[in-house]
Amino acid sequence: MAAISYDSVAVLKAFADRQHITFPLLSDPQSAIIRRYGILNGTVEKNSPAYGVPYPGVYVLDAQGRVIAKYFEDDFKQRDTAALILMRSFGLSAAGPHTTVAAKHLQLATASSDEEVATGQKIFIALELSLPPNMHVYAPGVTGYIPIDWTMEQTPGAAIGPAEYPVSALLRMEAIHETVPVFQGQVRLVRTVVIGNPTEIKAILDAGGSLILSGTFRYQACDDRTCFLPETVPVSWKLKVLPLDRVRAAKQ
Repeated sequence: MAAISYDSVAVLKAFADRQHITFPLLSDPQSAIIRRYGILNGTVEKNSPAYGVPYPGVYVLDAQGRVIAKYFEDDFKQRDTAALILMRSFGLSAAGPHTTVAAKHLQLATASSDEEVATGQKIFIALELSLPPNMHVYAPGVTGYIPIDWTMEQTPGAAIGPAEYPVSALLRMEAIHETVPVFQGQVRLVRTVVIGNPTEIKAILDAGGSLILSGTFRYQACDDRTCFLPETVPVSWKLKVLPLDRVRAAKQ
């Protein structure tokens, strides 16, 4: 892992020392490398102190140095967290705490890519299902049955994206001569959440400075012989919101 910016070596060292960063921070004060990569932020005025900054982004490389994924934003105030990238590109488990949710016929837990968040960060929140053998739930798009449905309450200061579902399997039910899309075994559903600015979220933080996101999960579990009554369970995520680092080192 390495990061590159148009800041001077002195500025980067001061920042690294303050934040206890141990991976390389590379200085590109004339934005030469930034220009070669074609990621110079052209919306910044040339007479601005910020001129020379790139569009914020991350390249993911394989062992041979080939780019296998890119994560970029038009808005410099928004950033994908490293944990989101690891989940998206490599299928890693959510790094945040897993909280078990009481549910019938299956195991259900909430999780998040990050436990601590800051303004402008883009993270994942996740629902993780574990279904017993011979048990299934119906996937979105099924006809004539009740699919799983994850809804979220609107929260000021948090832009919550749509639910992302894995690829479903087709299950043949010979007794009724139907083939339907289902989920079985281990299933992870995710949503992206973009943390808003401090003014937006300050009023809704709890006493400990955490942001609470709430929703519901509806499903109907079926085994080889029985479809059980539909269930709707409340789900929530607690994210510690960190203040912005507003310290600036003098340019040298």
